[in-house]
Amino acid sequence: MALPGSLRRQPENRGLVSRCTHHHIVVFLLTFFSYSLLHASRKTFSNVKVSISSQWTPSCLNSTAPELRPYELWNSSHLFPNPEEATLFLGTLDTIFLFSYAVGLFVSGIVGDRLNLRWVLSFGMCSSALVVFFFGTLTEWLHFYNKWFYCCLWVVNGLLQSTGWPCVVAVMGNWFGKAGRGFVFGLWSACASVGNILGAFLASCVLKYGYEYAFLVTASVQFAGGVIVFFGLLTSPKEVGLPELGADEDVVVEEDANRPLMGSDDADDDDRNYSIQATDTDNQPKAIGFFQACCLPGVVLYSLAYACLKLVNYSFFFWLPFYLSNNFGWKEAEADQLSIWYDVGGIIGGTIQGLISDVLQKRAPVLAISLLFAVGSLFGYSRSPNSKPINAVIMAITGFFIGGPSNMISSAISADLGRQDLVKGSSEALATVTGIVDGTGSIGAAVGQYLVSLIQENLTWMWVFYFFILMTSSTILFISPLIVREIRLLLHERHLRMLTE
Repeated sequence: MALPGSLRRQPENRGLVSRCTHHHIVVFLLTFFSYSLLHASRKTFSNVKVSISSQWTPSCLNSTAPELRPYELWNSSHLFPNPEEATLFLGTLDTIFLFSYAVGLFVSGIVGDRLNLRWVLSFGMCSSALVVFFFGTLTEWLHFYNKWFYCCLWVVNGLLQSTGWPCVVAVMGNWFGKAGRGFVFGLWSACASVGNILGAFLASCVLKYGYEYAFLVTASVQFAGGVIVFFGLLTSPKEVGLPELGADEDVVVEEDANRPLMGSDDADDDDRNYSIQATDTDNQPKAIGFFQACCLPGVVLYSLAYACLKLVNYSFFFWLPFYLSNNFGWKEAEADQLSIWYDVGGIIGGTIQGLISDVLQKRAPVLAISLLFAVGSLFGYSRSPNSKPINAVIMAITGFFIGGPSNMISSAISADLGRQDLVKGSSEALATVTGIVDGTGSIGAAVGQYLVSLIQENLTWMWVFYFFILMTSSTILFISPLIVREIRLLLHERHLRMLTE
């Protein structure tokens, strides 16, 4: 009896380490830290919201306003009459950033598939660093405060930052194949959480000198990282004479490498007609169009699910330090440092859940179980007592069950979707598919940030957590067809194993 492909992949998994070269390690590290630096600059803004709110409101109405500024100068340049309006504007800036970031992702994915990924990534990092410097540092040094100027800069920053994720996922997809992808990408996708931790650490170290220095430090480090990426990143194995990914796997493995996500039930159909072929050097694969990428199986469902999940994940990203300061009265620097535990949980969750999905060769059931636990952890965290150790523990658990699935969808699953049967052997679909998934997620996150500020302003933080629970449940709902399909495949494969024993 012929075995399904999922039962014949063990040799490939055992060969993963043997095929890893020092080039793979360099690519892993460069893409990891390049996106970490992009996230660090974003995290800086969320970590200094209290200081910015104080700076933008009259000191006579704000007990937390810094005493370093002359009273006359401060009251002649304030933007808002009270801290509540300043907070609402900060939420609006988050929404503006995420909307422009979402639009940029759809465009950057297409551009990344048609231009050199290294050029696009380094340009985005360096130019974004300059915009962050203008936004947070130069305007404060010049005492220039203007709402429209801030909005314009944050729109440009969102567009420039959007070049990062599609490019780094595409580069990683070029170098690392299906074997162990869940674990490798789960570990690698911790780059966002590491960036959050780095941004929180840098901001808390220099915040006592003024919030402008937090922006200065992160922007400088990000610009230097962009220069290193430009001179050191290899976007594909062929640049150093290595065979392209999948060139030696077509006979045994690639006919069903992505079946758990979007393959058919026929496990032995080796004579498929692919829309893109990479085996003929005279017919090199071309970058697929936007609508072609949307029509790939699983792309729309995972995109909608990620819109709900990224809303929750990014709400923690943007609002967690502010929530800790506002709800518990803790100092801003302490809240910044405590918020790191959410990202620690996300790092561990993404790695472990990615490894489990490799063992099962299924992604959706692992996501579903984690998200069910996420609902419970959100309910528990909403009732966390005013205790930093207890809050940190529950926060880490929440990050494990929310950050882990978010990392899987945005990295390993996006790579799976971009390398399925219909685009077999083509790296020219990876950035486009990644841009669609992450772009749709960012639209949901953008709407969510404004809703969070409105809910918190008119109701209470408890209702914000109820909103998070609703969005997490919606994530499960969107991927439920994939969950049912993959569970059936698991049961089918288990039945075949029993017959062959």
